[in-house]
Amino acid sequence: MKEQTVTFSNNGITLAGTMALPATDGPYPAVVMVPGSGQVDRDESHKKMKINTFNEFARLLADRGIASLRYDKRGVGESQGDYYATGFHDNVGDTRAAFEWLKNSEEIRTDRVFLLGHSEGAFIATRLAGSGLDTAGIILLAGGAQSGEASLVWQAEQVIKGMKGFQKWLIDTLHIDALKAQRKSIEKIKKSTKDSYRVQMITKLNAKWMRELLAYDPAEDLASITVPVLAMTGSKDIQVDPQDLARMAGLIKAPFEHHIIPDVTHMLRADPGQASLSTYKEQVKKPVDPRLTGLMLEWMEKQLKGSDGG
Repeated sequence: MKEQTVTFSNNGITLAGTMALPATDGPYPAVVMVPGSGQVDRDESHKKMKINTFNEFARLLADRGIASLRYDKRGVGESQGDYYATGFHDNVGDTRAAFEWLKNSEEIRTDRVFLLGHSEGAFIATRLAGSGLDTAGIILLAGGAQSGEASLVWQAEQVIKGMKGFQKWLIDTLHIDALKAQRKSIEKIKKSTKDSYRVQMITKLNAKWMRELLAYDPAEDLASITVPVLAMTGSKDIQVDPQDLARMAGLIKAPFEHHIIPDVTHMLRADPGQASLSTYKEQVKKPVDPRLTGLMLEWMEKQLKGSDGG
């Protein structure tokens, strides 16, 4: 695999990323990788957690003759911009800019560029494909079929079930209604007008992004997609409802393949225990579950074989 640092721009903001090319001669089919929520870099890693999912994907794809582009989000890594002033629709625009940059690269086959999104990135891929982006197909990892608000409410219910130790003790002892507190927080965010504000004077919240995500409902975009779709969610995902895959199946009219991967979590790794956010740091020390990557590579090869008339 050959890698090079690249830059592209959207509305005056320069973003940095890595283009990974196979060791063979091009031009190549390619994938733009769209990261999930939070201050994550081109490898989908956070300063507090080395997730490294996209670096792993880039190597697997390159071994199959497929190029890729992964990039730092605004205000993260080498990309310009203010993370806390960036909305969901800004992220959509940045992904569109990444797609157009890669599609116009001389090493890339312009009619064979795919989108791969994880979590929020899956929402972004859905939004772009639903709006008619000229992509060859999309891969949705832990993607949603309900509104951002409905997804967050479902997520809160699952996270509370998986709480352990001091957090669980505190909620039980003080009889805290965590779901009620979350609903109040959502209403406060929806009524806010600033790009960001501090919660309890400690945690800084990207309110603009949250307002836009809460309001986004992917149903119309899912119904408008005309390119092939692969969607995969782990059965142990507590941030996105695995049953959203069935909802997608009822909305998507294009060729659609979907899988719920047993025991796999939102981190795309297998964890046989009770689903809990507290185990994420241990999970990411392992590679992405090979069942998921195997299905992804098989689907990519089918798309490329079909498009070449094989």
